[in-house]
Amino acid sequence: MKLTRENKTAILVISAILLFIWGYSFLKGRDLFTNYKTFYVEYDNVEGLTKSASVTLNGLVVGKINEISIDKKTGKLLVELQLKTDFPISKSSTATIYEPGFIAGKQIAIYPNYKDQSLAVDGDKLQGSIKLGLTASVSEKLIPIQDKLGKLMINADNLITGINNVLDKKGQGDLKNSLSELSKAIEQFHKASGSLNTILDDNKSKINGVVSNFNKVSSDFAKISDSLNKADLGKTAKNLQKTLANVDKVMADLQAGKGTMGKMLNDEVLYNNLSKTSKELELLLQDVRLYPTRYVNVSLFGKKNKPYAAPVNDSVTKVKN
Repeated sequence: MKLTRENKTAILVISAILLFIWGYSFLKGRDLFTNYKTFYVEYDNVEGLTKSASVTLNGLVVGKINEISIDKKTGKLLVELQLKTDFPISKSSTATIYEPGFIAGKQIAIYPNYKDQSLAVDGDKLQGSIKLGLTASVSEKLIPIQDKLGKLMINADNLITGINNVLDKKGQGDLKNSLSELSKAIEQFHKASGSLNTILDDNKSKINGVVSNFNKVSSDFAKISDSLNKADLGKTAKNLQKTLANVDKVMADLQAGKGTMGKMLNDEVLYNNLSKTSKELELLLQDVRLYPTRYVNVSLFGKKNKPYAAPVNDSVTKVKN
C-alpha cells in the first residue's frame, strides 16, 4: 500500500502531538508509560516541602511529590504522592516529612504499618507527620542554652558592675598594696626556702647520722620489745595482781579486827592497858633511879634498913586516881 502525501502529513502531525504530550508529562515528572499509585497526605505545615521532591521507603526512592495544594477553608495543605512500587502499603502507614541533610531539601518518608493487613489503594489518604531536621533539632536545643547564656551574661554584667562599684580608687589602691605585699611575702618565702636548702645541704651528713641512729634505736627497741614478749609479762602481772589481792584481804581483816594483829589494833581496852602499863613502868624506872635504896639495900657494917618513904609527888598514885 502506497502512502500518499496527506497520510504522511497526518502521521507526522499525530506523532508530533504525542511526542509533545509525552515531553510535557515528562517535564512535569510523570511518565505516561509507567503505572503509578497516587496517594494523598494532609499537613498543617509542609516545612518548605516542594514539588518533585523524593518519596522514600526504607531509604529507597519509590516516588515523588506531584502536587501541593491548599484548602481555602481550613488552610491545610494536601500533598499528592506518586509512587512507583509494588511494595504493599497499608492504610495506616505514615508519610513523614524529614530533612535528609543540610544541603538536600525536604523529603517524605513512608513508614509502613506491617501489622495492618488492609492495603491502601490508589487515591487513599495516608497519615501525615513531621520529623524535625538536624537544623531544627539543633535550633530547638540551642534556644534554652541561648536563654541561659543571656541570663548568665546579665548576671556577669551585674557582677562586673558591682565589682567596679566596690573597687573605687581607694579599693584599687588597697588591692595593689595587697598584691605588692603578697609578692614580697612570696619573695621572702623563696629566700627562706633557699636558706633551708643550704642548711640541709650543709648538714646532710649529720642528718644522715641522725637517721642512722634513729634506725639503730628502732632496731634496739624492737629487740627489747621482743625480749619483753618472751619474758611472759602477762604471767608476772597475774602474780602481782594475786599478791595485791592478798594484801587487800589482809588489810581488810586488820580493819575488821580479825586475828591477833587485828584485835590489837582495834581493841581500845588493850591499848589503854598497854599505855597505862608503859606509864607505870616509866614511873617505876624513874623512882628506881632517884631512890635506888628503896629497892636495893646493901650494908657492909650491919646498918638497919631505913623505912620506905613515899615520894611527895607520886605520879603513879595520880594515874591510879
